Formats: sequence, C-alpha cells, structure tokens
Amino acid sequence: MRLAEKLKCDTVVSEISTGQGTVNFKINRELLTKTVLQQVINDGSKYGLKSELFSGLPQKVVVEFSSPNVAKKFHVGHLRSTIIGNFIANLKEALGHQVTRINYLGDWGMQFGLLGTGFQLFGYEEKLQSNPLQHLFEVYVQVNKEATDDKNIAKSAHEFFQRLELGDTQALALWQKFRDLSVGEYVRIYKRLGVHFDEYSGESFYREKSQEVLKLLDSKGLLQKTVKGTAVVDLSGNGDPSSVCTVMRSDGTSLYATRDLAAAIDRMDKYNFDTMIYVTDKGQKKHFQQVFQMLQIMGYDWAERCQHVPFGVVQGMKTRRGNVTFLEDVLNEIQSRMLQNMASVKTTRELENPQETAERVGLAALIIQDFKGLLLSDYQFSWDRVFQSRGDTGVFLQYTHARLHSLEETFGCGYLNDFNTACLQEPQSVSILQHLLSHLAAMAHKTLLIKDSPPEVAGARLHLFRAVRSVLANGMKLLGITPVCRM
Repeated sequence: MRLAEKLKCDTVVSEISTGQGTVNFKINRELLTKTVLQQVINDGSKYGLKSELFSGLPQKVVVEFSSPNVAKKFHVGHLRSTIIGNFIANLKEALGHQVTRINYLGDWGMQFGLLGTGFQLFGYEEKLQSNPLQHLFEVYVQVNKEATDDKNIAKSAHEFFQRLELGDTQALALWQKFRDLSVGEYVRIYKRLGVHFDEYSGESFYREKSQEVLKLLDSKGLLQKTVKGTAVVDLSGNGDPSSVCTVMRSDGTSLYATRDLAAAIDRMDKYNFDTMIYVTDKGQKKHFQQVFQMLQIMGYDWAERCQHVPFGVVQGMKTRRGNVTFLEDVLNEIQSRMLQNMASVKTTRELENPQETAERVGLAALIIQDFKGLLLSDYQFSWDRVFQSRGDTGVFLQYTHARLHSLEETFGCGYLNDFNTACLQEPQSVSILQHLLSHLAAMAHKTLLIKDSPPEVAGARLHLFRAVRSVLANGMKLLGITPVCRM
C-alpha cells in the first residue's frame, strides 16, 4: 500500500491500485493504441523484428534442406524438410542474417550405376526430355526389378558406377544430362511451392574431395581397414561396434558419410559460416552425430557450429492416383481439392485466376497443418484435416487476410489519412491491439463495423484492421505462405 502511494501516474500509467500482495497498473489505452498502430504501420514488413533481442551482429547462416534423390521418389519426408527448412531460412533472413539455402541432391552413388544401365536398356530420349523425373523413376524401378533376377544387370550397373567414379566421359555425359534435366524440373516445381535455393549442390560434387578426406583421416591414423576391405573410423576409441562409421567401400569408392564430411569442409571454405543447419528426418540423427564428431577429431573446431534439426515422419499421404511419387503430385492434389472446396463459394466465380488462388490457399493449409504438431512427433496425414476451414488452419488465415484486404479496398480511399485513437476504446479493439490475432479480428470485423459508422470511428477501425492484416501477412510470409487478397 505504501509503495503504491509513492508511485505517481503519468502519461503512460493512468491508474495505480493495490490488490492482495500486488500493485496493479492501468495503462493509458489511448497511448497504447496510438503507439502500437503507428509502429505497425511505420515498420511494415519489419514489424516485430526491430527488437533489442535481435540486435546481435548479422551472422552467416547456411541451411541445407529438401535434398531429394534424383531418380527416386520425392517422398513426404522431403516435403516436410522443404517446409521446415524454408521457414528456418526465412526466419534467419528476417532477423538480418545472411542466409545461403542449399539443396543437396542425392545425385551420386550406386543408384546411378543402375540408372545408367537401365536407361541404356529401357530408356527413351523423348520421354526423358518431356518428363524427366517421371521417366527416370520408371527406368529406375524397372532396372531394380530386373537386377534382382539377372546378375549380369547388377554387374553392369556396378561397372557403370565405377566408370563414373573414374571419370569416364561417356558415362559422365549421360549422368550430367539426367542431373541437369532433373534440376530444371525441381526449380520449376519449387517455384510453385514458393521456395528457392541459392545453390543446388549434390553428393556428386564431392566425389574427388571425399578422397582427400580419406587421405586426411588416414594421415591422422584414424582410418582402420576391416576384413571385408572397407575402411572405418572408430569414434569410441575402444572398438565399440555401435560407434564405428564406414567411410569407404572395399573397391575404394566413397560413401554418404565421406561425402557429407567433404561437403561440410568445402562449405566452411566457401561461406565461412557462423551456423550450418541440416534439416532432415530424425532417422538421420545418428549419421549427423557421427559426421560432426568426425569433423571434430579431424581437428575442425567449427564442427560445433553445425546442427541437425530432426523432424518426425509423416505417414499415409496419398493422392487420388495412389501413393505420392513426386512433389508435383502433392501440389496438383492440393490445387484440385481446394478448387473443389472453393467452387461452392460465390466469390470464387469473380476471381481472375482461381487456380493460383487455390494453390496458395491449399499450400497455406498444408503448411499450417504441418506446423501444428510437435516437430519431433510422427503423424498420420489427413487431407480432411488439411482443408478444415474452422480453427487454426491455413484456410482460415488466408480467408481472414482476404476479408481484411477487401475492407481496405472498399473503404480505404476515404479514411486512411489521420485517425483518432479515442475511437478505439471498446474492449474488443483493445484486445485486438494486445494480440493482433486473426481469430479476434475475424470476430471483431462483424461487430466493429466500418460501414454506417461516423467517419472518425470508421477511419480508426480501418487503421486497426489494416494493422492486423499487415502483421498477419508478415507472419504468413515467414512460414512460407503467400497471402491472398481475394478468395
């Protein structure tokens, strides 16, 4: 009580009272309203990021995500990696860091032995040109099937890969064609997803550098030969079999782990990063622990700047045509289901490009449903849950953004000059200001009417809704969602 008497009210605090063991302050609401709204409007897309919390030095951040295998399925795990990795990269960028986005393709390894042999047997040039991902996948499936029964095919696949490793020009030319056509397809499809990469690298890039890694490990006395002729690194130092990592096949060719070591060293040389983040499913947790540990014992202290962001597995994602084989299947499915949902709404008929809107709303639905669970939890995929419009869903976010946008379009010209904050003192207005959330705004724009309100009130409310829309759009963009203005 005595404390409360000593405190004075000022322009910020309008009332001081005491409760049992507490002192309560009431903030000057008009000042709160004015300050928040002005800041939202002035900061625009930077609102919420200009905090002392984020004022550290800008860092160089490398994010490796998505990383599908050429000629194999683009499965749901790659989709999750793409969504999560894109968000991490967006967030780091928004905080002022210099971000490099890397797609590290599975474009090397025994699968290309099979693919090279398979294409010589079952491939068609025109199919390859018109739909590379589909055709390479079909060839890969077919040659795998044949190779199980026919030892000669398996043998020539092995020979083809060895020719690649040795740099045979004909084999490499075919491989290069597969890779270039696939990357071209990926770029086009990622664009639909609203995702871009600064670099498409791949395991192939490190085939020579991984030989250097093996020499380095050997010179440090870390390489051990096994009875089978492979080379391993014992990370426990006492022969514990669970911490032995194989780094070379018996024929001298490199493995996934060796290539990852070479890639990390190369990226450090190239980007001099402060942090490097790998976004892959939790099944690769041990692999990355071993890679980081090997970098450490090779003498690279920066290994501690590397981190793996693991995520849970998604089960049961099917399209109407069957199992998901390509990312494009998912995008087409989202678009067609969303168009169907929108067909019943009369405003859809007035849209200039319903396909594009359907894709954007559908992607928002997919992204939000993916972010709702815990990162490490596995979950069962459900299209019904993706397209729910009530609750915290992507469809609802897009709908709110579009509604608020149409308010601005309808009334914007007359009211958006100066505004009087005294007109925003209803509890609902204050609540929106304290939260700037879409559910509150969606309910409030039915009751905080603009039409038929006095000009001053209408103008103030319009400013409020405009601020909400701006914050909503910023948040959506961080998540990798493109806000729509009509739906």
